[in-house]
Amino acid sequence: MIHQVEKPIERSRLRRLLGREYYILRRKIKWHFSDVNYATTDDSVTAPYIWKEHRSVLLRKLKDVDMHLQYNKIENLRIAISNIDGVVIKPGEVFSVWRMVGRPTKRKGYKMGMMIHNGHVSTGIGGGLCQLGNLLYWMALHTPLTIKERWRHSFDVFPDVNRTIPFACGATLAYNYIDLQLENTTDITFKINLWIDDEYLNGVVYGSRKPMVEYEIIEKDHRIELQWWGDYTRHNRIMRRIIDIETGTSTEEFVTENNAIMMYNPILPHQEHAFAHS
Repeated sequence: MIHQVEKPIERSRLRRLLGREYYILRRKIKWHFSDVNYATTDDSVTAPYIWKEHRSVLLRKLKDVDMHLQYNKIENLRIAISNIDGVVIKPGEVFSVWRMVGRPTKRKGYKMGMMIHNGHVSTGIGGGLCQLGNLLYWMALHTPLTIKERWRHSFDVFPDVNRTIPFACGATLAYNYIDLQLENTTDITFKINLWIDDEYLNGVVYGSRKPMVEYEIIEKDHRIELQWWGDYTRHNRIMRRIIDIETGTSTEEFVTENNAIMMYNPILPHQEHAFAHS
């Protein structure tokens, strides 16, 4: 059975601009009047136990994408993570990427980076920050933090090259209404550290208590379909297996379903994988 995906609607530049500013203002108002306890950085808090480590390559040779945009992306990431590194998510708190990072502007030092608009590669100030969303979301899946808000990628931009995690197991970002938010409903305090080295964007999630479970992220029902309007779409379901370290018993839970429009000619076979452990 074909999963129907609607053809993207082409809107005018003015319509996109006005729509974006409307949603930005609405989110700011929500922040202002919200009674949510948002996470902040706190150097005095220690969380000695590692729950998840991950890193992603900074520079990739992408077809028809100027490499200087990727170098700019690194600078954008460097600025953004300087506002997040060391964030502490205490019990009852919510971590919001955009509430901590703020609006990426040229005045703050952000540069032109790659963005995706309606299936087309374009550029914009602060482009490339989705790599940060992807890293944070992947690490969060290996903790008991609740994904309060996550937006999936609407487009599958490039073919898989040395992919180490399942397709669409990331989180797209657009200031400020397309956010990634993690809620701590546990009695454990979590702390996230982020840094950039010569090759990678690195992240570690620490906890105040030693992990008693391991997490395995599984992709199921991966398929590629031809839509009635002529383009291919890619689909999968993401599941999470939670394994008790002491007993070895496990449970499996549904995480999300992904549906994305492919921006390249599909050549990938159907597959089902287990990808990463805690």
